[in-house]
Amino acid sequence: MPADLEAVNARLPLAQGDGLFKLTIRDGKWSSIEAQEEIVVSDRHVPISKLNFEELRSAREIDLQERVLLPGFVDVHMHLDKAYSIAHVRNRSGTLLEAIENYRSIAPTFSKESIRERIVKAALRAASFGSLMLRSHLDVPFHLGREVALRTVEAALEAREIVKEFVDIQYFPMYFYDPAIKRGLTEFAEETLQMGVDGVGGAPHLAPDPEEGIRWAFQLATAFGRPIDFHCDESDNPEVKTIDAYCDQVLIHGYAGRAAAGHLCSLSAMAQEEADRLIAKMAEAGIGAVTLPAVNLYLQGRGDQGNVRRGLTRVKELVNAGVPVAAASDNIQDPFHPFGRGDVLQIGLMTAYAAHLAREEDIVTVLRMLTHLPATIAGIPDYGVSSGNPASFVVLDAVSGEELFQELPATRWVYNKTRWIYASELKRQWTDPLSDNATVSVK
Repeated sequence: MPADLEAVNARLPLAQGDGLFKLTIRDGKWSSIEAQEEIVVSDRHVPISKLNFEELRSAREIDLQERVLLPGFVDVHMHLDKAYSIAHVRNRSGTLLEAIENYRSIAPTFSKESIRERIVKAALRAASFGSLMLRSHLDVPFHLGREVALRTVEAALEAREIVKEFVDIQYFPMYFYDPAIKRGLTEFAEETLQMGVDGVGGAPHLAPDPEEGIRWAFQLATAFGRPIDFHCDESDNPEVKTIDAYCDQVLIHGYAGRAAAGHLCSLSAMAQEEADRLIAKMAEAGIGAVTLPAVNLYLQGRGDQGNVRRGLTRVKELVNAGVPVAAASDNIQDPFHPFGRGDVLQIGLMTAYAAHLAREEDIVTVLRMLTHLPATIAGIPDYGVSSGNPASFVVLDAVSGEELFQELPATRWVYNKTRWIYASELKRQWTDPLSDNATVSVK
C-alpha cells in the first residue's frame, strides 16, 4: 500500500501566484493542493534538508522550506542507446553526417549487453535529475542486417524492465525507409511494434524519397494505432522542408496530437514568409515540436564562417502560433554531442539563452517546455500537480522558477511511483558570509 505524505511550505512556479502551498498525497495520488496564507511552522513537519534518504522515505510529514516543486520532467527526445558511446566513436568534423557515418560503422560491434547498460545508465541518471518520463529514439540500421537492428530493440526493452520502478520510457525506432529494402524493413518494423515499442520514428529528410518514406511510416503507424515522431529537417538548407509533406499526412490521417517533429533546423534558415506558412500549417495539423538546443548548437552551421547559423528552430514563433513546443536532451556523450548528462533543467537554460526567453515572464514558458508540453506530446494522461493525478515530482533547492535557471541547483529530491527514488547528498546550508559568526558549508 502506498505511503501517505503531507508536505508544507512548497513553491509551485507553474501554479497561479507565487505563494506557498500545502500538499497531500493519498494512495499514490495528489489528494489536495491548498494555498497557504503564511509559512507553516510545525514540530510535526521535519525539514527536508535534515533528512537522509532512509529517513526521507519513512517520513510522512515534511517541510519543503519554501523550495520549488515541479511535476516530474518529461524528456521527450533522447537517444538512450547511443548515450555514453563517445569513448568508442568520435566525430572529428562535428557534423551530423560524420556522426551518422561513424556511429553506423561501429554499431555492429556493440553487444546487446553493452547497449542495455548504456540505456540503464542514461535513464537512471536522467531520473536522478527529475526526469520521470523519457522518449527515446532507437537506432535500428536494418540495412546492416536484421540481427544488428534487432539487438538494439531487445536491449531497450530489457533495460525498460530494469528501470521501470524509477522511470518510464517510450521507444520510437528510427526506421530509415529505402524502397530497395521495403519488404524486409516493413516486416522488421511490424515485428518490433508487436514486441512492444511505442511508436514510429525516422528521419525522412535523409531518405532517398522523403515523401514516399513519410507515407510508408503512416501506413505502418495507422495499422498499429501508434503515434509518429520524426526527426525533421535537421539541416541548414532552407530548401529542406519535409515538415510540409509531414503536415499533409497528419491532416489526411487525422493524427493531430499524435505526431511530433524534432529539430526543424531548416525552419530558421528560411525566408520569413515561408517559415510563417509552415508554422501555421503545423498549428493547423496539430503537430508537436521539439527543440534540441544542445545538439543543434553543436552540430549545425559547420560550413559557415562569420555569422554562423546555429540551427535552433523558431521557438518563439512556434509558441506564439499555438504549436506545443518542448525542449529535450537529444544525445548524451556520443558522436552527435560529446557533452550532456540528461538534465533537462540545463537544457531549459540553453533554450532560454538561444531562443531569447530570459525575461521574468518567460520563465513559466520555459518550465512548461520541460513539463506539461512534452507530457502532452508524449500523450501522458493525468499529468501535473493536481488532485487525482499520480504524484510524481521533483523538489529542487531553489525558491523560485527564475532561481532554477540562475543556479541550476544540484540538490534535488525525486518522488515517483508512490515513493522517493532519489535524494542528492549535496545540501545548501549557509549563513551570511559577511556576518561575524559566518559559516559556509556544503555537504
